[in-house]
Amino acid sequence: MKKLALMFMTVMAFCLTACSQTKTNTTNNEGKSTRVLVAYFSATGTTKKAAQRIANASRATLIEIKPQQPYTSEDLDWTNDNSRTSLEMKDKKSRPAVKKLAVNIADYDVIFLGFPIWWGTCPTIINTFMESTDFKGKTILPFATSGGSSIDKACKDLKAAYPDVNWKKGLLMNDVSDNELYKWIKEY
Repeated sequence: MKKLALMFMTVMAFCLTACSQTKTNTTNNEGKSTRVLVAYFSATGTTKKAAQRIANASRATLIEIKPQQPYTSEDLDWTNDNSRTSLEMKDKKSRPAVKKLAVNIADYDVIFLGFPIWWGTCPTIINTFMESTDFKGKTILPFATSGGSSIDKACKDLKAAYPDVNWKKGLLMNDVSDNELYKWIKEY
């Protein structure tokens, strides 16, 4: 009987987790129903983990921004001036191609946008994403992971490049507590 009860509880926990990850309708701090998306680019998996935390906490749909040509460890070598990422970050017009998204951005009101900090700002693939559709009137909350930089320059750069977006305060996800995360999520 204990095994049956344990199995039932495991199945229920799985079902509740699955349901919470597919709910995208939430109520913001003004009582308005919104559809929420967490879109992220992650080269090494660190930003992916942060995105999963945000998606779970906000009950949002989660999608990955995937490059057409995946980044190799050689591409990510920031100490090599000729690595792919070094060359992309030096070229302000660089727009690495991305794979087609599994969702329609127009269906969402609020978007949490995640990325690693590269050269003090967001990777150029984020510009590709921002220029792939119309974000006018959307609310976007940027979040990032970093080995030592803040998110401030990335937020400033995004606001300057895409002024028609309703940008909210960004969050560097390094060592963020659950309480800090929930407080930040409630800002939209």
